[in-house]
Amino acid sequence: MEKENCSTVSEFILLGLSDLPELSVIFFLVFLLIYGVTVMGNLGMFTVIQISSQLHTPMYFFLSHLSLVDFCYSTIIVPKMLANTLSKDKTISFLGCIVQLYLFCTYAITEDFLLAMMAYDRFVAICNPLLYMIIMSQKLCMGLVSACYLCGAVCSLIHIFLALDTPSYRSKVINHFFCDLPPLLSLACSDVSMNELLLFIVATSNEIIIITIILTSYIFILITILRIHSAEGRRKAFSTCASHFTAIIIFHGTILFIYCRPSSDYSMETDKVATVFYTVVIPMLNPLIYSLRNKDVKAALRKMVGFKLLSGGLIS
Repeated sequence: MEKENCSTVSEFILLGLSDLPELSVIFFLVFLLIYGVTVMGNLGMFTVIQISSQLHTPMYFFLSHLSLVDFCYSTIIVPKMLANTLSKDKTISFLGCIVQLYLFCTYAITEDFLLAMMAYDRFVAICNPLLYMIIMSQKLCMGLVSACYLCGAVCSLIHIFLALDTPSYRSKVINHFFCDLPPLLSLACSDVSMNELLLFIVATSNEIIIITIILTSYIFILITILRIHSAEGRRKAFSTCASHFTAIIIFHGTILFIYCRPSSDYSMETDKVATVFYTVVIPMLNPLIYSLRNKDVKAALRKMVGFKLLSGGLIS
């Protein structure tokens, strides 16, 4: 009887975060503010790093790509979510859903690997400061960043194949605010146990590799920090590493919670709340955590603003 209700679909309906109309305006204003801060923070950081020659170092090279990736995958999701929040028409075409899923997965996985490369960069800088510029050469940095984007694109193709392997659906209503693979698979009429297993294997394998790199790097960083004789030096190093590690825990914690557990434990309402953290909140926080608290970035900003003010005065 259930199979009679199965059919191919040309579009989906995204329910969003809540079905309560009275919360629509509140959600719209809150997420519009968050997205505005995300855009200004990440594009501003990317621009400052590109323009300021004193920031052309391996660390800021990785940070510029982190800002670009944060902007991209937030933009793939949030504008559509904002439009659906106030609109009665919450549809998205099948093609649009697949494209959103692919681009989101690409940039999210790329950020995953970028965070690991940034942890490795900090390991070299703190544990081998004299050899830092030799080890982290421009060629190596370009290769590491390219590998991050390549891993994102390839892993996303696997997720897309899993989505396209579903011929028909019980419903076209997705209980989510964007097209993600678990809610799509939950609507499938056919047996998707192999699809879910492959999703679990790919996501878990990536997380094991990335978390191993991050934890190993930070363990050696911690050992090196503890050897610093200056209490002020230890405090500054701990402060920086703690803020970085907090962002990593939130980002990877939500990914592990959503993608690296048995499908029988899925709860769409809980997953939606968890997903908000790494799709909306983390892209806003990253510029604050990684860059805007940094003295070099503040100095570059002051220099840029001072130059513009001086140029304006000379022109007038």
